Amino acid sequence: MNRDIDDSSEDVLSEWRAAEAGEEAEEPASENGDSEAGVWGSAASQQEEVADEEEVAEEADVPEPELPDTGSSEAIAVELSQEHAAGELEIPDGYAVLEGGADGSRRAVGLVVARFNGGVTSPLLARALDELEAAGVRREAITVMVVPGAFELPLAATALAKTRRFACIVALGCVIRGDTPHFDYVAGESASGLQLAALETGVPVSFGVLTLDRIEQADARIEKGAEAVRTALEMADVFAHLRAAASR
Repeated sequence: MNRDIDDSSEDVLSEWRAAEAGEEAEEPASENGDSEAGVWGSAASQQEEVADEEEVAEEADVPEPELPDTGSSEAIAVELSQEHAAGELEIPDGYAVLEGGADGSRRAVGLVVARFNGGVTSPLLARALDELEAAGVRREAITVMVVPGAFELPLAATALAKTRRFACIVALGCVIRGDTPHFDYVAGESASGLQLAALETGVPVSFGVLTLDRIEQADARIEKGAEAVRTALEMADVFAHLRAAASR
């Protein structure tokens, strides 16, 4: 065999082996990712994507509404809430109707009043007594029973009703909201207990207990004492009509 051909063949084989070894040496740099330039480029792309997402989120935020400029730093007056809808009850013709009125003549009335929060319950009682006098209830036919607080009103109302001496009972008290759940327990139990007293005895018991968030709300609601009297007298009167109708 020609020596020149063998030498050239060995040169070609040497170059091929060197090239193959060079490729294997470069492979570790790209086994787990791109080259160094590629890795830095990927991180930069991620940072740009995060920045774009934050910019989109900021643009999507809804701006807070601006308060109207009243031109004055004075406090805005708040009107009292309306607790009833205006208008009279309408009953179609042709039906038997039982309805009472706030007539106190010939009736004895028991009042149970809470001593606690006396600065509110005192004017409540005074307004209730004025209304009883206006309704024709004689002073000697009125009994006032005093209890420590609103929580004791139901028991006292039940005791008065069970004597069967009174046509109706008026419960007066005041509970003011504080920093603890005490208000919810007392107000709720007072309301449900007074209703239970009426249901158990069959004697009308009216709810004249103020449940206030603030003491300043009391003055506008002292009329509740008179309303409780009118409610009790009307219920007593309609019950009298019911008994009369049932005996015919």
